[in-house]
Amino acid sequence: MLRRNLLALAAIGCALGSAQAQTAAPAAAYPTKPVRMIVPFPPGGGTDILARLVAAKLTEAKQWTVVADNKPGAGGTIGIGEAVKAAPTGYDLVMGQKDNLVIGPWLYKNLPWDPTRDLTAVAHVAYTPVVIATSATSKFKTLADVVSAAKAQPGTVTYGSPGNGTSIHLAGDLFEKAAGIKLSHIPYKGSNPALMDALAGNVDLLVSSLPSAMGQIKSGKLRPLAVTSATRSSSLPDVPTVAESGYQGFDVSTWYGVLAPAGTPAPIVKTLNAEINRLLATPEMKAAIQAQGAEPQAMTSEQFSALVKKEYGEWKGIVEASGARIE
Repeated sequence: MLRRNLLALAAIGCALGSAQAQTAAPAAAYPTKPVRMIVPFPPGGGTDILARLVAAKLTEAKQWTVVADNKPGAGGTIGIGEAVKAAPTGYDLVMGQKDNLVIGPWLYKNLPWDPTRDLTAVAHVAYTPVVIATSATSKFKTLADVVSAAKAQPGTVTYGSPGNGTSIHLAGDLFEKAAGIKLSHIPYKGSNPALMDALAGNVDLLVSSLPSAMGQIKSGKLRPLAVTSATRSSSLPDVPTVAESGYQGFDVSTWYGVLAPAGTPAPIVKTLNAEINRLLATPEMKAAIQAQGAEPQAMTSEQFSALVKKEYGEWKGIVEASGARIE
């Protein structure tokens, strides 16, 4: 009897050891094949730029193969949905941001996923203010010029955004309310089409994330009028904030981060978080992100998860107050 009990205990010990080894194995071996980074927006926008930067730097620093895969549509919610449905193995990641994670679910009717339940927050990457800009050939030289024109002829001043209900569109909506003016919103399917029409003068203003607009601002083709953050951007220190332009307390920004399907093994999440945070601490990565008009910001996966949950609750009321809704 004693021998049988000892054999049973030994078998249980072997089984537990095997299970622990299997749990630890994914992180030790990870990755053994290419990792896909889903980008929920078209090429050229802020999310795409930062996703490709992270993918390239991970490939360069770790000799991993990380490949960006654009899956645009429905304000970024299609790409997020694809990540939700992927196997939780660590080989399918997504570069999410405020628009598609915490605003889209309140904007689009009957989305089949919940960012706080169906995704695992892996690593926060950066945050950025929204910029209000115009073509370098525009008659608008300051934000005050825009307000004066809009008050003189309500609804005649147009602005382009990456789409209905994005944080960028809502930043424009909040600015209208703060200034007591009426602008005409022109939604596009992504940042780049809106940028091209602003440069061509087809819309009077561009409301955009800084990474999407930074290249044309640096080239002198786009004139920034104001940024929407509480403080000036380190990338554009000479450009005033909306608050400095006469609208105290105005503060709207967006953020970006890497997520994985719910159920992705904790050791893999920990590995990814550590490697991305290590990259964010390097002078090269900091400079590359700031060159795009964003600010690098590392977090633990738990801190990033808390941010998603907090803003998911907060933006419900903002979206409802805006009246924005997409069927």
